[in-house]
This record gives sequence, structure tokens and C-alpha cells, in this order.
Amino acid sequence: MSAVEAVPQGPGAGPKASPSAGGTGAAGGTGGVWGAGGARGARPGRLVREARAVRVLWHREMVRLLRTKVQIVMGLVTPVMFLLVMGTGLESMGTTAGDAFEQFRSFLFPGVLVMATQAPALAVGLSVVMDRQSGMLRQAMVAPVHRVSLLLGLSLGGATCGAVYGGLVLAISGTVGIAYHPLLLVALLEVALIALLFTAGGMLAAVTIQRIQTFQVLMGLALMPLMFLSGAMFSPSGLPRWLGIVVHLNPLTYAVDAVRRTLPGELDMGGYAGPPQIAGWTPPVAVEVCFVTVLAVLMLVAAARRFARRG
Repeated sequence: MSAVEAVPQGPGAGPKASPSAGGTGAAGGTGGVWGAGGARGARPGRLVREARAVRVLWHREMVRLLRTKVQIVMGLVTPVMFLLVMGTGLESMGTTAGDAFEQFRSFLFPGVLVMATQAPALAVGLSVVMDRQSGMLRQAMVAPVHRVSLLLGLSLGGATCGAVYGGLVLAISGTVGIAYHPLLLVALLEVALIALLFTAGGMLAAVTIQRIQTFQVLMGLALMPLMFLSGAMFSPSGLPRWLGIVVHLNPLTYAVDAVRRTLPGELDMGGYAGPPQIAGWTPPVAVEVCFVTVLAVLMLVAAARRFARRG
């Protein structure tokens, strides 16, 4: 199912789709997902149409997620391998290397959470690029809804998919010494915001890049350095000056740190697990969460403006 199959058609938006063209849509209407939700003879207001477009596109992502159970399992393999293999291996060094590695799996866990949200969140951007090449994106342009609604529905769908992956990783938090506590729900909300950040970045790249291969290469080149330089694998404090500057300029540093400081339990690692500091000031978790949210919104706005110009 392609990324742009699902915006409700309004009155006067073109010829009515034949029953054979789309079948039953995700929202319960007929005529495919793009035609889904059109009430018989009804003339919904502008806000109703926009909300319906967002809902249908979000629902389409949920349907696609539930249809790819094998993909869910495969998407969790790499994060779990990092956590249980590399984390356990380095944590075992605590018996000889001191306290710095004794809680390494707990230290690594927030980075694994963020890593798990990447693939499902960015898959939405890839589907947009594929729709442009197949010509389906042009069909979206004739729908009587604002293009911001198209991007918002897709982005919320991608963020929800990422949050589902994050929730599955949170379910095994007890295996790394993190207690099952209501704070895990707060951490899940933060993971959803991080997934929205990934989705917004993917959408911005998708409305800019024309070729699927270019999109895949760019995402591959960007994500690995962002993850390694986010404090997911090592603490942002105590680094060499040049590396510390790069880590502190990375937005994911504050996303990972917000999750790490929200998770229950004390994490010391012999003083190694310090949060990032800016000129001696440690940003509160609320500031880090707000920063991630604002950055995601700015990316979505930039993507919507570019989408409106280029389509």
C-alpha cells in the first residue's frame, strides 16, 4: 500500500471513483483510501475534511504496520543485538575495569530505544519518494485538502509506528535492570516525540529528493553518525574538546539524554553517566523535550512549504 493513497475527496474534486477502482477504504468509505471517508451527499466543512484526511492517512499507516509482523520482528533485531550482546559484553568488563561498565546495559538502553524508532519512522518518507516516482503523488494534489494535512497524517502515522517499536523495546527493560515503573509511560511519550522528529526529517528529505536511491543513501549516511554522536554509546561529558562540540551540536544528544534521565533507577557508572552541559549548565528534561518538539515542528513546516511549491 503506497504512502499517498488516502485523502478524502470533497464535492467537486473530480469524477467519482468507480467501485472497482478502490474497494473499501481504511476509514470505512469506498473508492480506495484517497476516496475513503466521503459521506454520501454530505458537504463537510473545511476543518472536518482536514481532520478526516489526517485520520485516514494515520489509519493507513497503522494498517500497514499490522500487516508486516515479520518486518516488526526484523526491525527489532539490531537494537536488541546492541543491547543484549554488545551491552552484556561491555558490562561484563565491569569486574575488571571498575564501576564504569557495571551498568552499561542500562546506560545503553535509551540509545537502543531511539535506534528502534528510526526505521519505521523513516519508512514513511521513503514511501513518499516511491509515490512520486510512480505518479501517485500527483493524485494527492487534486484532493481538496491542505498539503499540510497530508504531511501531518503521514508524520503522525510514522511517529506512532516508531512509538510501537519503542514500546516493544521498553517491554524488555527489566532484563537490563530497569524497573517496571509508571515512568516508563513518560519515556514512551518521549520516544513518540523522537519518532516524530525522525519522521519529520524523513518527510523533509522526501519532498526534496527525487530518486529513491539518493534518499536511501542520504538516510544511511546521516543516521549512523547522528546515533554514534548522540551520547547513546558513551557519555557526552568528559570527551575531548572537538568531539564534545560535535556531540553537543547533535539534536539527538538531548533526545537520548531526556529518555535516559526519565527512566526509573539510579544510573551512576562511577560518575561516567553525566548529562550534556552547555557552558556549565545542564538542560532540564523539560527543556530537552521542548527542544525536540520544536525542531520536529519546524521540520514539518519546512517540508509542508517545500511540498506546496514542488509537490
